[in-house]
Amino acid sequence: MKRLYSLIFILFAVAVCVNAQPQISFDNTSKDLGYILWRNPVSVKYSFTNTGDKPLVISNVTVSCGCMQADWTKEPIAVGAKGEVTAVFDAEAIGKFYKEVGVYCNASNVPLYLDFSGEVTADSKDYAFTHKYSYGAVRTNEDEIVFDDVNKGDKPQFEILVANTSNKAYNPVLMHLPPYLSAKAEPETLGSQKNGKITVTLDTEKLPKLGITRTTVFLSRFMGDKVNSENEIPVSIVLLPDLTGQTDFQKNNPPVAELSSKVLDFHGLKSKQKKTQTIIITNKGNSNLEIMDLQVFTMALNVKLNKSVIKPGESAKMKVTVLANNLSRSKGKPRVLMITNDPKSPKITISINADVIK
Repeated sequence: MKRLYSLIFILFAVAVCVNAQPQISFDNTSKDLGYILWRNPVSVKYSFTNTGDKPLVISNVTVSCGCMQADWTKEPIAVGAKGEVTAVFDAEAIGKFYKEVGVYCNASNVPLYLDFSGEVTADSKDYAFTHKYSYGAVRTNEDEIVFDDVNKGDKPQFEILVANTSNKAYNPVLMHLPPYLSAKAEPETLGSQKNGKITVTLDTEKLPKLGITRTTVFLSRFMGDKVNSENEIPVSIVLLPDLTGQTDFQKNNPPVAELSSKVLDFHGLKSKQKKTQTIIITNKGNSNLEIMDLQVFTMALNVKLNKSVIKPGESAKMKVTVLANNLSRSKGKPRVLMITNDPKSPKITISINADVIK
């Protein structure tokens, strides 16, 4: 009988080991880069999470042509941890492009493919293709600085491409930086019709709180420039909650957030119309779901939540209202961000698609 029990235990242990597998989940596997400038290399980053129950190891990353170089997180990625695959495209050939990156890892017997596409243009004087946002004579490829899904201790960076379309030299400077942000321009001075970049670095150790932090910085357009709504750049940061201190009961009985929709469409609005839609948030887990933070990133949105703690099996209503007359004055992507204690969905984004009839 003891031998039988021992055999059963061994078979059970083997079965558990066989079923334990890493799993790689990418935030995005396909990216459209739009227009990029000839001979201005661009980095394409793909973030992923190990959503399995065994350490994830990437053994190799291949590229589809000699115009690319790849890098990736080399050390094993623990369960629930994040990693990154980066491809650098040299942009030496003018025209449309489609590139693939092959990822070899212990989560799959076959390579997993990532891709990006766009068009390389040689039009160095009309920066409207590559730098679509205008701040006077200064043009950029971004009108918002976004740090999504960062953890305490991280120091992520965000790049803004800058072009000088004036007939004078220009010094790219970001004004009114908070203590947790720093910026460096390369080169420090842009000649007429020249382009460069500003690298913004976030020090998460200096952030005032977990969850969502919003602020505004200002792009100097000329010597002695003042801050106003015309040169403001909104900043959004999502510092994920630290759930490592959970009890065994909390780990084995987590809350599970389920939304009736993560995309809301408000098309064909009249110029002064206010329109509201409701999202139902249901807790499908076994412990209380906490909405720890909830924010919008534009003056064109209002949001109301009827309760922030949702018991297992219960639901809450979130009303999202679009103010049509504020849409044209809003910068950045209209969206709602929600921070929860659901370990699989600590950050939830509700995208808002809205337009006004002219």
